[in-house]
Amino acid sequence: MKTIELENIVRKEDKYFVAQCLNVEVSSFGESKEEALTNLQEALELYFEDLINLFNAFLTFLSTKLPKSNINFLPIKEASKTLSLIFPL
Repeated sequence: MKTIELENIVRKEDKYFVAQCLNVEVSSFGESKEEALTNLQEALELYFEDLINLFNAFLTFLSTKLPKSNINFLPIKEASKTLSLIFPL
């Protein structure tokens, strides 16, 4: 499994802690620093899951518009997989 290292910051805003990822536009909050970071982790997992689903939908769309002999698309199964596009030579 591949690991992606993402940077984040946590700041106090009024009575809540806000955790923000610096690599993508995702943030979350909690009543403690730990809760904010846990919520950020969950938000990031959902973000990347949605991103993969959107990309797979795009690949499906492309595969209906391009002749099958020109390009083969292998969909991403999960966030830890590498994007695979196979072009014939």
